[in-house]
Amino acid sequence: MFIAKRLVSDFICLLYPDLCNGCGIQLFHGERQICSKCLYDLPYTDFDQYSDNPIAKLFWGRIRCHNAMAMLYFRKESKVQNLIHRLKYKNQTSVGIVLGRLLGERLLQSDNYFDADLIIPIPLHPKKERIRGYNQSTFIAEGIAEILNIPVSHTNLIRQKNTESQTKKSRYQRFENMQCVFMVSDPESLKDKHILLIDDVITTGATFEACGAILLGHSIKKLSIVALAYTE
Repeated sequence: MFIAKRLVSDFICLLYPDLCNGCGIQLFHGERQICSKCLYDLPYTDFDQYSDNPIAKLFWGRIRCHNAMAMLYFRKESKVQNLIHRLKYKNQTSVGIVLGRLLGERLLQSDNYFDADLIIPIPLHPKKERIRGYNQSTFIAEGIAEILNIPVSHTNLIRQKNTESQTKKSRYQRFENMQCVFMVSDPESLKDKHILLIDDVITTGATFEACGAILLGHSIKKLSIVALAYTE
């Protein structure tokens, strides 16, 4: 029976091969979404190991952030860019789960993040989420939640304003663009909690800053900022 199932599986893979979302080669049995070589070659920042890392410094003097980190370096035409592009625009949401689990393992081993109480992914505006079909950051958050064994809040932080693209804006313009964008629907549920605020890529930190400022205004215990990747 096992051999028959394996033959059927091999035949299906021959017709519809599972390809790595990082490099595009065919996955072997046991590999899911990302091949072993791409996983091995991921450019880890190790920012979770020290508190004065470049991500943390982005927020010095801006918001009261307890910890901040990103797991990977984001570079153009890299495997990390391929993975995030597939996650965001090609409906490969399982990539977010896989990378979220890797991120969760890093957080679990760090002295700064293991005691988090709640995960909040940065929300998309409802109109943009309807067009895309999903918020990519929620899948990263779900992967982290599996490892840390803490809940994810999908509805408490709300994006009430559909902002322009941030891509070509300066740091100050990005900050101005994010003013009055977010709100909290249930402040009492955040009281005295250590919040992990999650997104896929961090560049200037303007979106994190806007969200963090709103959360810090509602009696949370600590705010930690966590991104999958960091644009150098």
